[in-house]
Amino acid sequence: MSDTNRIGLHEASASQLAEKLNELLANYQIFYMNVRGYHWNVKGPQFFQLHEKFEELYTDLLTKVDEVAERILTLGHQPVHAYSDYVEISRIKEDKNVSDGKTCVEGVLAGYQVLIELQREILSLASDADDEGTAAQAGDYIREQEKTVWMLASYLA
Repeated sequence: MSDTNRIGLHEASASQLAEKLNELLANYQIFYMNVRGYHWNVKGPQFFQLHEKFEELYTDLLTKVDEVAERILTLGHQPVHAYSDYVEISRIKEDKNVSDGKTCVEGVLAGYQVLIELQREILSLASDADDEGTAAQAGDYIREQEKTVWMLASYLA
C-alpha cells in the first residue's frame, strides 16, 4: 500500500500540514469575528473610513476561511468546524467590546501578525513536503497581508 495520498503527497506530511492548517483555520475564524465586531462597534471621527475598511477586511477573511478549509479537504483531511474548537485552538483571542478606532486597528494588526507567523510555518512545512498548492496559498496570503499591515501601521503613525 502506498504511503502517498490522492494528490501524491506523503500521508505523514499531508497530516502534519492539515493539522497546522486547522490551526490557521481556527485563527482565521476568531479573527474574522473580531474584525466583524470592530466593523459593527467602531465609533469616533474615523467611523466611516474604518467601518468601510473593516467590512473589506472581514469579507476577505471569510473568503480565506473557505479556502483554507478546502485546502485541508484537498489534503484528504477534515477541517475543524466547531466554534468551541476554534476558541481552544486559536492563538488569536476573542476581542470583546472594542469600539475605539485606534484600538480596533491595533487589534487588526495583532491578528495579522499571528496569521502571517502561522502562514510562514505552513509555507516552510509545505516546501519541505513538496506541496506546491499549500505553499502557493500561504505565500499569496503572506504577500497580501504584509501590504495590509504596512498600510494599517501607516494609518496609525
